[in-house]
Amino acid sequence: MIGNLSLDQLRILVTIAETGSFSATGRHLRRAQSAISQSIATLESVQGVRLFDRSGHRPTLTEVGRVLVVQARAVLASAAQFEAMAASTAAGVEPELAIAIDPLVPSAPLIESLRALREAFPHLAVSFSTEGLGGAERRLRNGDAALALCTLIPTVPDDVIALPLLSVDLRPVVASGHPLAMLDRPATSADLKPFVQLVLSDPVAPEGPSYGVMTGSHQWRFVDLARRLDFLLAGFGWCRMPEHLIADHLASGRLVPLELTAELQRTPDTLTIYAAHMQDRALGKAGRWLLDDLTRRLCM
Repeated sequence: MIGNLSLDQLRILVTIAETGSFSATGRHLRRAQSAISQSIATLESVQGVRLFDRSGHRPTLTEVGRVLVVQARAVLASAAQFEAMAASTAAGVEPELAIAIDPLVPSAPLIESLRALREAFPHLAVSFSTEGLGGAERRLRNGDAALALCTLIPTVPDDVIALPLLSVDLRPVVASGHPLAMLDRPATSADLKPFVQLVLSDPVAPEGPSYGVMTGSHQWRFVDLARRLDFLLAGFGWCRMPEHLIADHLASGRLVPLELTAELQRTPDTLTIYAAHMQDRALGKAGRWLLDDLTRRLCM
C-alpha cells in the first residue's frame, strides 16, 4: 500500500503526536480540523491499521500508532535529506566527496578542516579512508577518492595536480633501552645493520617506492604509524618518526634521538604532504572549498 502513502499524511500524523490533538495540528498546519481528521482516517483505511483510539475525550495513539510515528519521523527526515542533497547538487556541489589520506598526515588540522566542511556543506556525503603508505594515491587513481592527502614518492606524477600543504619533520629515534641508545657517537651503517629497522610501507606493493630504508638492513614492515610506534617503544628496532607524534615520548625519555653519520643523513629529514587530485577529474565545489581551507591552515 506504499503507493497510496503521502508525506503529507505522515507529516500530519507526526504533528498530532507532537501537539497532542487534531485541533492543535489543524492550527499548526493552518488547515481545518475536518481535513486533518479525514487525512488520518484515509491513512488508517488504506494501511489497514488503527492509529488512534477514539473512545476517550480525545484521540490517543494506539500501540501500533506509537511505533508508526517513529517510522514516520524517519521517513520525513530522509525525505528532507533527499531534497537538501538534490538542491545542493543543483547548486554545483558534488553529491559525495571521497577523501583518502596517508598515515603521515597530521590529524589535528585535518579534523578542523573537516569540521568546517560539515558546517559549510551540512548535506554533503563525505567518504573518508586512511590508507597505508601509497594507498591514498592508489585510491585517487582508481577513482575511489576525489582528493588525496599524501606523500608522492619519489616525485609528483605528471597526471596528478598536487599542492604542497606542509612538511613533516622526521627524526631517527630508538627506545631508551635499545643497544643503539647507548652509542656515544653518530651511528654508522655498520652500527645499524645488526638491528631491525621498523619500516612504514605500502601493504599492496611493499617493494615499491620507499623512503629512508637502509639497504641491507633487517626490516619489519608496518602499514600504520601507531602500530610501528608500539614496536618502537617496545625496543624492537629503530626508525624515522614524524616529530609531532613522538614529542611527548622524547620529553619523557622513553625515546631518544639517534644521531646518524653524515653518510646516512643524505636522506632528507622532511617529507612533503600534498593535496592531490587527478588532472582529468576536477574537484567539485565542496572539494575546492576543502582544499582552500586546508591551504589556509597548512600551506607551506
